[in-house]
Amino acid sequence: LNYLFFVINMAIPILYFLIFILALIMNGVAVRVCMRLHSTTTFIVYLKNLVAADLLMTLTIPLKAANDMPNAPLALKTFSCRYSDVIFYLCMYMSILLLALISLDRFFKIVKPCGRLLAQKLVFGKVMSAFFWVGLLGLEVIPTIVLTNQDPTNNTNGSCIKMKSDTGLLFHSNLIIFNVTLFWLLCVLICSCYICIARKVLQSYRKSGSRNNTGMHKTKVRVFLVLAVFLVCFVPYHALRIPYTLLQVKIESTCTKSTLRIAKKITLWISSINVCLDPLIYFFLCKSFRTSLFQTFHLPSGTCSWLTRKAPGPNTVRATSKDDSTYKSPKNRLLSHLKLSELSRIF
Repeated sequence: LNYLFFVINMAIPILYFLIFILALIMNGVAVRVCMRLHSTTTFIVYLKNLVAADLLMTLTIPLKAANDMPNAPLALKTFSCRYSDVIFYLCMYMSILLLALISLDRFFKIVKPCGRLLAQKLVFGKVMSAFFWVGLLGLEVIPTIVLTNQDPTNNTNGSCIKMKSDTGLLFHSNLIIFNVTLFWLLCVLICSCYICIARKVLQSYRKSGSRNNTGMHKTKVRVFLVLAVFLVCFVPYHALRIPYTLLQVKIESTCTKSTLRIAKKITLWISSINVCLDPLIYFFLCKSFRTSLFQTFHLPSGTCSWLTRKAPGPNTVRATSKDDSTYKSPKNRLLSHLKLSELSRIF
């Protein structure tokens, strides 16, 4: 068992460095593309904030990787515990909150158009994004930095929990419970939004009379791609976080505690993969992002059309006669085409 722990402890930093290289390239491209985008919709506002969070999180990954290496310098471990790790978690939870906002934005756009009165306004998107950044900084980041105030020694073995005061330990435990509870609430919200969106998309295809099953399948895959990324990246870590924290604050070391520590490192690494997967979500879900990407690198507009092919247009609707039970008047057919076109543009 000790040998397994040693292998995992050696492998995790290497895996972090691999993620860093890939994430730096992908998010660097995403930043360059976003600089060409105008914040004309709430979705673009959330996307730009998500790109910023992912890039900042990416920049903390090398320090996290170096800190997890055996025999890392004490000064590095101290800096990581007090600052870079805190920023890492800030960006992770900001990403989760922004994914929830994006899910609500898509929900209001497709399922509840009346939500545009508030949730679809640019000022709403900017205010909510700023509110969450300031809220996380003020309620989590600054208190954590201040309360990680114990002088490190060689006996701490780089354990961040041993650098916290008694007040810091209490705050840490309560903060973890709050964050995990918030995550599961947002998880339910996001799942509910995309289930409703998927049902609406399916209904729109049926009402349009389209027989293009390939287009419908691709649209549904894009919807559940977001869910898959969210669930795979964040659920394992948050399922483990509370039991790990309850044992973490205890002084004694046990086999269970060591096992949970290794499991926590693995699931946290899985969470960090999100910085590589988010750019794929931008590409598949945002037409403006794709267009800007192609323009930035001078690529033809039809590039990757086999991946981003639109839903069937009006010409794909089968012809019917007025005697047919599925016949639609020109007005109703036009409305169906408009709804389908809007869904195609969004996804």
